[in-house]
Amino acid sequence: MIKVGYGVDFHRLMKGRKLILGGIDIDYPLGLEGHSDADVIVHAISDAILGGAGLGDIGKHFPETPEYKDISSIEILKRVNRMLPKDASINHIDLTFIGEEPKIAPRAEEMKDKISDVLGINREMVNIKATTTEGLGAVGEKKGLGCQAVVTLEVRG
Repeated sequence: MIKVGYGVDFHRLMKGRKLILGGIDIDYPLGLEGHSDADVIVHAISDAILGGAGLGDIGKHFPETPEYKDISSIEILKRVNRMLPKDASINHIDLTFIGEEPKIAPRAEEMKDKISDVLGINREMVNIKATTTEGLGAVGEKKGLGCQAVVTLEVRG
C-alpha cells in the first residue's frame, strides 16, 4: 500500500541568526526565527513523513518547550525517521522551497545528499524545486521563507 503525507512550513526572516535550509548552512544576511533552527525544508519533510504515517505533526512531537529549544531540524528529522512503523519505508520526497532569495539551486544537490543520508534512502528519492511568489505577500516582500513537501510511504503487510 502507498500512503501520502503532505507538509508545509513558513518562518519569518530575522537578523542575528544563521540560515539553515535542507540541513545546510546558507550564506545569507538573515536567518529564520523559530524555537528550533527553523529549517523550513526539513520541517516540511518531517511533517509530511509524520502525516503519511498517521502520526500527527512535529508540533505534537517537538513542542516549544525548553527540551527542544534550538534543536537542529536534522535531529528532528532523524527522530521522525525512527518513529516510522517497521513496515513502512519512504518511497519518494518531492518538495518546493518558496522564497525570493536566497537562490537554493547552487546548494540543492548538497541538500539532497544531506536529507537522503539522514533518512537512509537513495538520493534519487529526493526531489528539490524552488519557486518565488513574484513579489506577492510576506514571502514576496522577503520577510519570510516557506516550503511544501509531499512524501510517499510504502507500507508492507
